[in-house]
Amino acid sequence: MFTGIIETLGQVARLEREGENLHMTISSSITQELKIDQSVAHNGVCLTVVALDGDQYTVTAIKETLDKTSLGNLKEGDVVNLERAMILGARLDGHIVQGHVDQTGVCTGVSEENGSWFFSFEYDADQGNPTIEKGSITIDGTSLTVVDSGTNTFKVAIIPYTYEHTRFNTYTVGTTVNLEFDVIGKYVAKLMAK
Repeated sequence: MFTGIIETLGQVARLEREGENLHMTISSSITQELKIDQSVAHNGVCLTVVALDGDQYTVTAIKETLDKTSLGNLKEGDVVNLERAMILGARLDGHIVQGHVDQTGVCTGVSEENGSWFFSFEYDADQGNPTIEKGSITIDGTSLTVVDSGTNTFKVAIIPYTYEHTRFNTYTVGTTVNLEFDVIGKYVAKLMAK
């Protein structure tokens, strides 16, 4: 489980394909604190540490993960949002995040407004994932509040700290992002559909 509060940024040092798997080696300031078999969210995707080497660690994404997320689009040198799993009994500063991406979305608008930013996103509503006004959404692992919820669109407002310390400062119109919809909202939607 995660909180959606990005701990730090990492940089993709190496990408290596093995069959349908993708091994990603990440340079990070938290590497020295990691252990093999530990879970770390990468742009919101929970992956297991499989190797450690100096300030770099390696995780592996399987075909299922690559098909449902934007991780397959990463290139060497790209920056990723990182969060280690939450500690039981610690503050839950964001919201309950599983690290299981539901689908991808596309950035459709970026606007700066008096020192903060508004980002618009569009996603495939046929997959049954709802957003609600003032509800929670996770974008590339970042816990946010939905503004302006539509059938297949929504906006989020980004404060300067989040803009500077996450991947949001790299987003442009057309950027593909990982979306994890609110877990409680997903259960409610599924129950209501029955």
